[in-house]
This record gives sequence, C-alpha cells and structure tokens, in this order.
Amino acid sequence: MKERNGIVLSGVVRLVLSYARPLLGIALALLVSAGLIWARGVNPIVAYAAMLQGAFGSVAGLANTGVRAAPIILSGFAVGLGFKAGLWNIGGTGQMYLGAAAATVVGLIPLPVPGWLHLLLAVMAGFAGGALWMLIPAYLCAFRGVNLVCTTLMLDYVAGHFVSYLLHDTPLAAGSFYPMSPRILPAARLPILVKGTSLHAGFVLALVIGGVLYFVMHHTTFGFRTRMVGENPEATRYAGVDVVRWIFLVLLICGGLGGLAGAGEVLGLKLRLFDYFESGVGFEGLALAIMVRGNSLGIILAGIFFASLKAGASKMQITTGIGAPMALVIEALAVLFVVAIGFAERGSFARLPQKKAPGKEG
Repeated sequence: MKERNGIVLSGVVRLVLSYARPLLGIALALLVSAGLIWARGVNPIVAYAAMLQGAFGSVAGLANTGVRAAPIILSGFAVGLGFKAGLWNIGGTGQMYLGAAAATVVGLIPLPVPGWLHLLLAVMAGFAGGALWMLIPAYLCAFRGVNLVCTTLMLDYVAGHFVSYLLHDTPLAAGSFYPMSPRILPAARLPILVKGTSLHAGFVLALVIGGVLYFVMHHTTFGFRTRMVGENPEATRYAGVDVVRWIFLVLLICGGLGGLAGAGEVLGLKLRLFDYFESGVGFEGLALAIMVRGNSLGIILAGIFFASLKAGASKMQITTGIGAPMALVIEALAVLFVVAIGFAERGSFARLPQKKAPGKEG
C-alpha cells in the first residue's frame, strides 16, 4: 500500500501548539520591533519598560488597560465563535455600531423600572442590535451560499454611515458642535469598578462571557455541534444536524457579541453615542481571534496584550520619543508571525510520513 503523507496530532499536542503559536509570534514581533526602535537610536529595553509602566505600573494604567481590553475582547468573541464553526465574521465594526445605537436608545428612555433592570435592558438591546445587523448576512450565507466575508465587510460601512445619519438628522442628535447623542441616563450606565478611573463593569462582562463561551464550546452539545460544523459540515449533516439552521444561529450569536462590544463602550465609557466612535476595534478583534484560532481564553489574554500595548504607548512616547503607532506595528507583526508559523507547521507536518498500518505492506 502506498505510504501517505501527514500526521495526526494528539489533543495535548494541539493544545500546546494553540498557545505556543501566539506566544512565539508575540516574541518575534517584540524582537523585530526592538530592532526598529534601536534603529531610531532608542534603547528597546527602556522603551518596553516605559510601555509596561504605562500599562501596568499604576492603578490608572491598569484601569486604562482594562477599559481598552473590554471592547477588543468582546469583538474577538464575535469573530472567534464563528471561526470555530468555519465562518469568517468580518462585520464586528458594523455590529458594534448598531449595538451601541440600540443601547443608546434604551439608555435615553426614562423607563419606570429599577436601575438594574434599565441597565440590563440596555445591555440586551446592544446584543439584539448586533444580532439584527447580522440577520441579512447570516441569511444570505446560510440559506443562499453568499460569501460571508463580502456581506459583513460591506455592511460595516453601511452601519457607520447609518449611525452618522442618526446623529445628524434625527431626534437622537444632541445638536452640539460634534455629532453625538445626549448623555445616557444614570440608571443605564455600567458601574465604575475603581473609583477615580474609567474602568467599568464592561471588562467584567467580557471576562464572564469568555468563561461561559469556553465552557459551552468544550462541555455542551451546542459547542460540540458548532465545532463539528466547522471541521466537517458534511459529516455533521450526515449525523442529523441541520447545518444551514445551525450556521444561521451561530452567526446571529456572533452579531450579538459584536453588539455587546459597542454597547459596553456607550454604557460604560463614553456615556453617549459619538459619530464614528469605533476606531478600529472591530478589526483588532478579528486580528486577535486569528492569533488564537478562536479560543475564548486565548482571546481574553490576547485582548489584554493588545490593550496593554495601546495603554502603554503614550508613556513610551513621552519617555523615549517613539510614537504611539509603534503599538499597532507590534500588533500587526504578531498576527503576521502567528499566521506564518501556522503555515510553516502545516507544511512540516504534511511532510512527516505516517506509520504503516500492520498487515498493509506491499
């Protein structure tokens, strides 16, 4: 029998590799970035020390890191869950916009309910807004076979302009010098975790959702079927799962998670809806989900890493003169190295011969 190429990895090896790739990619990104910083005549150790000091060296720095991490992590979940099902949700930006808009509307209405319920309704509205924005791409992908990347990406721009319209020509506009809504009512605001900082409960919400997603994906029927759909949809269909409806459901949940990212920004940090407030968070969530292959715990860790880069960049710029955009350079290099390592590993394992099965010689 002809010898086949390839190798089957054990579960333990797969787990180790899933965390080794991001760590190695980050290490290489920091090494290359150190060369760029050195080329500017600055000691990389001094620059990185200043970045660490800015991100973790004080209560204010830790709070800033947590505030920045919350939307990135939630946006990463919106991509990561779809990734596990073999789906590429590139619409995190649009889902953030619509989730933020829906949460703002509920947060501005003086409801005759207790404060905790008003907040809960605003958060749920954010989830519903993101899910509704995903409705059209989910239907086209699941029932019509339309490319999900194209539909979600194009709707990102539609969402941005739609929210901009709401803040210009509707009662949602505050009529100020910059397009924005009125301030969210106090009852609908996420509580501040550390007095004197902007760290709000959205960060805790992101951590809780990450833990729930990890449990669901590894210990429930929903997670098992979702991973089945991603790894082998034909076998899943043969096993009796309605793959089309399952894809539709998973995508709606992805959209809702993206909506929560936007809702958290409005209800916890900005306290009002601003024109084009998203500032690239949706694509950062996509990047970190790619780095960790959709693993929810990995998304939390990578999100904190990305947030620490951005939170510490200002301190690095003040201390060494290296511009804050260096944080984005490190992020981009980390993603590129992780992808490159994945391709290199795939090629290496493909060249390794499998052991011949007993009795199959000749």
